[in-house]
Amino acid sequence: MNYGSDVLGANIDLPEALRASTALLLGTITFLSFLLVTGLSYLQFPKIARLFSTSLSSTEVQGIYQIVVSPYQGWLNWIVVVTITDIILLNVPLPIWLRLFEFLISFLIALNVSFLGFKLITKVFDSYLLGVALENKDKINSELLVLAKFICNALVVLIVIFIFAQTHQINVLGLIASLGVGGVAIAFASQKVLEQILWSIVLYIDRPFTVDDYIHLPDSTLGRVESIGWRSTKIRLSGKNTLVIVPNSQIAQSSIENLTRARRVISIVNLTFFRSMSEEEKALIEQLILDSTKDILGIDHRLTQIRFEDLTDASKQDYVQTQLIFYILGAAESSMELRQNLLEIARENIIERLQDYGLDFNFEEKTLEIAQPMNI
Repeated sequence: MNYGSDVLGANIDLPEALRASTALLLGTITFLSFLLVTGLSYLQFPKIARLFSTSLSSTEVQGIYQIVVSPYQGWLNWIVVVTITDIILLNVPLPIWLRLFEFLISFLIALNVSFLGFKLITKVFDSYLLGVALENKDKINSELLVLAKFICNALVVLIVIFIFAQTHQINVLGLIASLGVGGVAIAFASQKVLEQILWSIVLYIDRPFTVDDYIHLPDSTLGRVESIGWRSTKIRLSGKNTLVIVPNSQIAQSSIENLTRARRVISIVNLTFFRSMSEEEKALIEQLILDSTKDILGIDHRLTQIRFEDLTDASKQDYVQTQLIFYILGAAESSMELRQNLLEIARENIIERLQDYGLDFNFEEKTLEIAQPMNI
């Protein structure tokens, strides 16, 4: 009776030889189980996965499987088999040397799961999502995709670390607390970076503008949004064609006028004067232009731009390049047509007044119309 209790009890004192035999038997069983599960996995797991994918009767799911999972099928099978083996080892009383072996297996599983997760996430973003966006002709913000990919990779690492620590009774919170001083120093050093990222998140949520929108900022910055990054937004200036990089914190805290979301006509007029001009003549020409457009309903005079540039041609003849940019806003088709006609009259008035002053110039114009509704 006592012998049976000792056998069933947890504190049985076995001889060293019996311990070694037990460990060898457990190792043999584990190895044979590993071979058995490996064989079944390589024979049946792909069929099961394909059957599950087909049972969903969705071509989209099957497409995702073929693009994302199929290239790493063998790697995934290996991880599943080794994970099953590790679970068996975790639930069986083992000697110290087998515990070390199990710890090594768990560490290898964690590394492989992390790297496989990185590969799958890369496939999802770079192959599947990018392909869907191109197929649907959607605008793609590459930096937003990079940010989302980074967050997904970070989540994979955190989840793997948490599971590994929990299964091996590692106090992660204590480890983090021991690194508290270094964490505080890093937090202070990255304060500005985190601030920019938070403002970027605000821009992504609020979406006052998107890529390819024309915007106007309080500092008279006017141009097309080329990209919205983690820290800054790149704007291609209208007329100059130069690239301005504005911090997201500055944009998020300022008033933004989105011209793309308005029904508008942008009229760009280029005047070339075939001689040099004094500052007084330039001021006179600017005043003539403003007087010719100030009474036209619908022109936003705050956005009217007049730029003078002194140039020299190949024959070393001085001339002045002048660019005029007008913005007309409207709501209905009829009002837009009327305002375009009024702008045409204004351009004729500009030409007539300049000719009255005996100025020799060349006239070129370009009109950009974007028909999107706006109530004014």
